[in-house]
Amino acid sequence: MNNPHDIRVTKADSFAHIQRDITKDGICVLTFDRPDSCANIFDRVTLEELDRYLNLLEQDAGLKGLVLTSAKKSIFIAGADLHSLADAMPEEIDDLIGFGQKVFSRLAALPVPTVAAIHGAAMGGGCELALACDWRVASTEKETRIGLPETQLGLLPAWGGSTRLPRLVGLPKALELILAGKVLSGQSALRCGLVDALAPKEHLLSIALHQIERGKPHRCAPWHLNNWLVADLLDLKLCGDLKRRTHGHYPALFKALEVVLESVSSTEAESFAAEREAFLELIKGETSHNLVRLFLQTERAKKVVGPDLTPVQRTAVIGAGLMGAGIAQWLAARGLPVVLRDIGPEQIGRGLATIAKLFDEGRKRRVFSAAQMRAGMDRIQPVVGEASLANVDLVLEAAVERMELKKQIFQNLAEESGPRTILATNTSALSISELAAATRAPERVVGLHFFNPVHRMQLVEVVVGRQTSPEIVQRAMRFVRQIGKLPVRVADRPGFLVNRVLMPYLGEAGRLFEEGARVDDIDAAMIEFGMPMGPLRLVDEVGVDVAQHVARTLADAFGDRIPVPKVLAWMVGKGAFGRKTGAGFYTYKGKHIATNITVHDFPTTLEARWLSRQELQWRMVLTMLNEAVRCVDERVVETPEEADFAMVMGTGFAPFRGGPLRYVDHVGAEFVVAEMDRLVALGLKRFTPCELLRRMAASGEKFYQKEEINGNLEKRSA
Repeated sequence: MNNPHDIRVTKADSFAHIQRDITKDGICVLTFDRPDSCANIFDRVTLEELDRYLNLLEQDAGLKGLVLTSAKKSIFIAGADLHSLADAMPEEIDDLIGFGQKVFSRLAALPVPTVAAIHGAAMGGGCELALACDWRVASTEKETRIGLPETQLGLLPAWGGSTRLPRLVGLPKALELILAGKVLSGQSALRCGLVDALAPKEHLLSIALHQIERGKPHRCAPWHLNNWLVADLLDLKLCGDLKRRTHGHYPALFKALEVVLESVSSTEAESFAAEREAFLELIKGETSHNLVRLFLQTERAKKVVGPDLTPVQRTAVIGAGLMGAGIAQWLAARGLPVVLRDIGPEQIGRGLATIAKLFDEGRKRRVFSAAQMRAGMDRIQPVVGEASLANVDLVLEAAVERMELKKQIFQNLAEESGPRTILATNTSALSISELAAATRAPERVVGLHFFNPVHRMQLVEVVVGRQTSPEIVQRAMRFVRQIGKLPVRVADRPGFLVNRVLMPYLGEAGRLFEEGARVDDIDAAMIEFGMPMGPLRLVDEVGVDVAQHVARTLADAFGDRIPVPKVLAWMVGKGAFGRKTGAGFYTYKGKHIATNITVHDFPTTLEARWLSRQELQWRMVLTMLNEAVRCVDERVVETPEEADFAMVMGTGFAPFRGGPLRYVDHVGAEFVVAEMDRLVALGLKRFTPCELLRRMAASGEKFYQKEEINGNLEKRSA
């Protein structure tokens, strides 16, 4: 191997998923290349192929070393096949975990040096394969991401990852990576000791082959980090932190903590057995089922389906306010030129300042380099007043939420744009059909409802008006995927889906406040349920005035069933619009957030003053469950899966619960209806169960079939 740029290999026998080559120096190169797929994953067949190769390698007296690599453009190995895990019986999963441990242990025991040459994603089982090698070399490209994200799926690394990682990098770092499900770049993996060297993609194999010359490593486990004293201290600190952060809702984190801490005082065989036992316990639980389902739904939402349409290449954003600037920044960061238009230089100036701030925050978080930040800003073309939009593929309006103003804007946009330009609005509640009817091109009008803040929220509702053409819908769905967001198609109904389900919940929180419940208790109740923040804090983040506007829109459509809390108008009158003005239900001074004591000047009653947090929680949750069931019954979305997916991705509805409809199935429609009838009997008529919920309670019907609850997701979606 004197010339690393001229690595000659001779073709040897190959299987379907893994090809084998031998260099002139006697080094075996196994290349993972799953047929008819852009990704490599570990299923039973791939593990069996690797096992058969290990049979050959163990008997090859002339073998000098082994390199594992991938033929895929951006994937090393993406991990285990979650589809097969979702469909498998417990005994099949037990056998698969045991077989994977055995195969990786055979790899680790080879008498010759072994190297994982990693380009692209090495996740879960892919990372565990690399950990079973003597050396790891990663490419310097941005596609290379390495980690063990199993806890994000309610599981833990069980093909040796929970055992080998702490022995490689030490307990503190291993727990940081495993408990957070962290995914590292090649550079970060090198810094923490997860990989041994970096190389440009074009030199990755040659550097990996050179690594063989270093022989078998003489590694010593970092005993100063891996001992009973360190384990006890970490257990004391991390267990308390996890309980405070998760309220005990994510059992995988506690089980992973237990297994990893015990691994340092166990034999390898004992630790592998603990991994296997813990994995089997977790995968039987509701939390894991729900998190795996959500992951698979997310992956499906990313996939482009339908005809191969030309991607959007030029965009325009009308309105440089908070949402318009956020959308423009997101588009520019993904390489799209953006015309940013508003009525005056002051509005444009504030919009550009917001965009610059977003880019700078991304640079500080290492999302962008300084060069990428400058390139993104250069893609923004600020325009005051009118400008030709004839060559723009998509125009997205993000102006003030007033129908008459939007109608005027869209009348002009239909005239200024080209015949195939998508005319999109970011409205959160106004009718797409009514807006489209005011234009000469109603078939080109569609809703693209982004959520605030744009750079953090993945979901986009694609709202289909009565006259929106199928081609425009398909192009809009593809555009959302093109810019790295997750689309959900919804019908043009008041509030669409997410706000339709969310506003009764926020409204109930406001009414509980009006009835004397404390701000802290209301929010703490829902954080304990599993929401990322409390409802009153969410109102502050959205904007009290915005929440009031959406609530009024829904009240106009649905009457007393979704009444507007009076406290919102009172706060707007006081100028307390939430975080953007520094005060709402809370006060905001830099990073310091505290309850706003002035909101207690609002005259409240005493009905809810003595309700427990659980009673507060149940009243707020029931409003979401009832409205989500209505949305499915009214075909706002086509399937329960879409409703649940949108609520988790759009509102943070407790992911481990799977979404409001899965939660109805979990607690039972009969129980939900009984609780709602109890509240109605107390005079709270807004809790009247919808007809579908009553029918389900009477019949025992569920939204998801029993076999799917047990893990068979793909049967329903096929």
